[in-house]
Amino acid sequence: SCCQPGLVLGVYEKEKEDDSVCFTEAASSFDGSLSGKLRELLSISGPPLKKGKSRIFYGLHEDFPSVVVVGLGKNSPGFCSKENWYNCKENIRAAVSVGCRALQDLEVPLVEVDPCGDPQAAAEGAVLGLFEYDEFKKKKTFAVKTQLHGSSDTTAWERGVLYGEGQNLARRLMEAPANHVTPAFFADTIEQKLAPFSDKVIIHKRPKSWIEEQQMGAFLSVSKGSEEPPVFLEIHYNGNAESSQPPLVLVGKGITFDSGGISLKPSSGMEAMRADMGGAATVCSSIVTAAALKLPVNIIGLAPLCENMPSGKANKPGDVVKAKNGKTIQVDNTDAEGRLILADALCYAHTFNPKAIVNAATLTGAMDVALAYGSCSCGLIVHINLVWRMPLFQHYTKQVTDSQLADLNNIGKYSRSGGPCTAAAFLGEFVTAPHWAHLDMAGVMSNKDEIPYLRKGMSGRPTRTLVEFAAGLCTEP
Repeated sequence: SCCQPGLVLGVYEKEKEDDSVCFTEAASSFDGSLSGKLRELLSISGPPLKKGKSRIFYGLHEDFPSVVVVGLGKNSPGFCSKENWYNCKENIRAAVSVGCRALQDLEVPLVEVDPCGDPQAAAEGAVLGLFEYDEFKKKKTFAVKTQLHGSSDTTAWERGVLYGEGQNLARRLMEAPANHVTPAFFADTIEQKLAPFSDKVIIHKRPKSWIEEQQMGAFLSVSKGSEEPPVFLEIHYNGNAESSQPPLVLVGKGITFDSGGISLKPSSGMEAMRADMGGAATVCSSIVTAAALKLPVNIIGLAPLCENMPSGKANKPGDVVKAKNGKTIQVDNTDAEGRLILADALCYAHTFNPKAIVNAATLTGAMDVALAYGSCSCGLIVHINLVWRMPLFQHYTKQVTDSQLADLNNIGKYSRSGGPCTAAAFLGEFVTAPHWAHLDMAGVMSNKDEIPYLRKGMSGRPTRTLVEFAAGLCTEP
């Protein structure tokens, strides 16, 4: 039976004590084929299944030696206006991932998954839940294939698989060691992932000489401390070549390792700074996903890629550098480097007359603090799943424009590392486009146990959010 598939089925919480077991459509029809045996076993094997819990049954059905029943919580709690969030989708992702992992532990190679009323969410739960980064381990995670069970809506399922795989690509790039994922390797990986869509994609891996021609002095000042040459990755996805509509421009911070530079970070936890290119990873992965989904929208992705290292050539606190738009910046803290590389990328973004600019960055540790429960949501400094809008007041702009030696200071006047809002205010000085959103994803860079369907490690968030945002633009006039 080792080659036979396993099965994941969903069950809802009872509304009232005396209610009978409330199965999903697929679970109900499976139970029907067994003359109610599953229902009977479920009730004698323990208390009713709570949300996110699972129970395994063996030898119930000749086609499925192991069947996992997972708890979906209440039937269709729907849209939670308080948190701007579809609970039922989240419940499905969490439950399906628990079921898939239980069968992965049993080394079941193929798992059929109950769509639980939302095949896309079920696929996302399966694909995200089974991912584990084991590139450099001898002992590999057992590989499991998943497929949709008993439903004809394969389109939604396949869309969910692509969403999940997109986020997993970002997770893989963020989790990998910085001596492997250098700026050049990052750019090559994205180029390979986009190769199947070459009819609609143009990629430029811009070298240092081009960056110099573009007079991106702020970006160059950060990269010069490292032996790794910088790369400015530029991706054009032409999903709607006929359209005269201007493109959506996504800009991602691509610091492949952040030591803090001369303003060196504390050594404890510094290894996590291999993921400081999370903005670039999510932006590029979202474009790979958009291309795979064939979204009829034009997107340009920009990722300034480099390391921030302390050396004899590195930025020194108090140095003054000049950005692409001619503004001078006093670098009082070399660890506020993300905004320096993004400043030049944002200036460059305007050359494409964008419909909107969205930039994503693991920008400020303070974002974690600002959202108190930092890893729950992404700071947004405008319509995107589980984001929290942060203020962009003149008050913050004044803090970064009040500089002793230059037009701007790279840290806020009243705080050592400048909180999320002063960081956004700084970036705002390089944006003239009317529609601009800044995502500070420092708080969601990694996952401990907050998101149940992601294992511990780099999260790859908010890749799916960016894809969803781009998809939303397709329907707009």
